[in-house]
Amino acid sequence: MISEFIDGESIQGQFLVSSCSKGVNNYGAAYLNMELRDASGSINAKKWEVVNGDEELFVQGNVVSVSGETLKYKDSLQMKILSAKSVPINEINVEKFLKQPPIPKTELINKYNNYVSSIKNPDCKALLDYFVNKYKDKLYDYPAAVSIHHEYISGLLMHSTSMADQLELLSKMYNVDRDLVITGALLHDIGKMTELEGPIVFHYSTEGKLIGHISIMASEIKKAGEELGIKSEIPMLLQHMILSHHGQLEFGSPVMPLTKEALLLSLVDNLDSKMVVVNKALETINPGEFSQKVFSLDNRMFYKPKE
Repeated sequence: MISEFIDGESIQGQFLVSSCSKGVNNYGAAYLNMELRDASGSINAKKWEVVNGDEELFVQGNVVSVSGETLKYKDSLQMKILSAKSVPINEINVEKFLKQPPIPKTELINKYNNYVSSIKNPDCKALLDYFVNKYKDKLYDYPAAVSIHHEYISGLLMHSTSMADQLELLSKMYNVDRDLVITGALLHDIGKMTELEGPIVFHYSTEGKLIGHISIMASEIKKAGEELGIKSEIPMLLQHMILSHHGQLEFGSPVMPLTKEALLLSLVDNLDSKMVVVNKALETINPGEFSQKVFSLDNRMFYKPKE
């Protein structure tokens, strides 16, 4: 497994291509720069000698059988690919390439459903039941992102329930409508089940690229409220929470949070995603060392204190 690789090792195995781009070296020759992944982690890999068929082979989402060797470059472990071939679909063990959540999936499902059952506001409960039933085939398995945070099986459940745990406490502290913010946490990223697609490695769908999960979900809530005959402000308030949950216009929210519930939801969403990113950056770092630069956090390097 990738997490067990060491410097100067010969490698033979199956890996998932999670990204691939073409480059040109100083001599004008083409090479392929990619990220290979299995359930234990990922590694940057390069194929310096590109032959016919390589660009069709190393495509995002493909599983390839690779022969190569590991080496250190600027303190990071990389793989030099010597040869590779495709793996037939019937020979692929999907579980080998899917990262598992830190909490068992069954526990996350129970926690999510318990939060749904705890909602007393009838309009919030009706909307939650509507979407849980609509997306029951995807809800329990989807990631929350392609690569930045909660990018594993049931990542959406993990992110949503983690936010709900925090909001359960904070709603009392700041006199915020508990049912409304918990409903917002459980629904805020469900649009990603339309925005993202893929059986093994997830990528953005055409609708995801053109519209995005925020607008997709805001539209769905309005439609659901009308179908359910809800006359209160609840659908509109939830729409606003969805539209503003990225917190700032430059981060993709078309409006800023303008209710207490929307503001708290956006702050907790930001907190949960950023802390998961930092934890991921530090998980392979020894105490007393700095992480690699974290692109999504202004290229900062985070320090892991000595034990």
